[in-house]
Amino acid sequence: MMESGASDTSRVIRLEEAGSRESEGKVPAARLRVAGITPFTTIDFPGKLSAVAFLQGCPWRCVYCQNPWMQPAEFSPELEHDSWEKLESLLMRRKGLLDGVVFSGGEPTVDPALPDAVRRVKDMGFAVGLHTGGIIPKRLGEILPLIDWVGLDVKAPPTDAELYDRVTGRPHSAAHFLESFKLIQASGVKFECRTTAHPDYLPEEKLLELARWLREEGVDTFALQIYRRPMGTLFSPFPAVGSDYPSEEAIALLKGYFPHFIERRNDR
Repeated sequence: MMESGASDTSRVIRLEEAGSRESEGKVPAARLRVAGITPFTTIDFPGKLSAVAFLQGCPWRCVYCQNPWMQPAEFSPELEHDSWEKLESLLMRRKGLLDGVVFSGGEPTVDPALPDAVRRVKDMGFAVGLHTGGIIPKRLGEILPLIDWVGLDVKAPPTDAELYDRVTGRPHSAAHFLESFKLIQASGVKFECRTTAHPDYLPEEKLLELARWLREEGVDTFALQIYRRPMGTLFSPFPAVGSDYPSEEAIALLKGYFPHFIERRNDR
């Protein structure tokens, strides 16, 4: 797990507090911190041909993070990044060709310009998808009426707060997730719960505990994403996952728990 000094911890707390406050004034979409854009995807928004905007910044430090360069709140001067203007220009050119836009990250709800960006994308006629870990419930609640679909990351069994915090690297993360989960459930917005799993931090019994909790909460779509080495890196904090995780018995249980169960495995 990534260690952080006192100054980094203070900065993260300030970022979470700023993101969780009610909006006192609209931050324009022009200030959206767009780390990167995928101009076309068929897999990030079910049933939609979409573009994906990856937003900079995430206060959590998940042990398996696939986009660690997007964790800092500010752009690295050594890395290229995109912008709202580039995203808006792409969407103007792709009207009639794309169905939707997905805001991903990082953690998109951390960005105070997200609500205005979502409104402007909707005004352009596109559906909006959101990938989130439920970090900032208040901002999530603000934009949910405009969201068409949510991909919700579930890091560990929400009833095991200690394990949840170990996976995210931050305290109180399970409480934030639970608040966001309830907001999404109450909104009626379609959503998929997904878990990135490796036996070193989520042994099979804990994976099944997580799945049983989701089933009891009425979740009908669950995607199991087997851990893979982060893109663009030679180093992985975990060994490759064998084909025996989860076991055949566990997979059979997961298929029985959910009307829509998806297994995503990429042995890169």
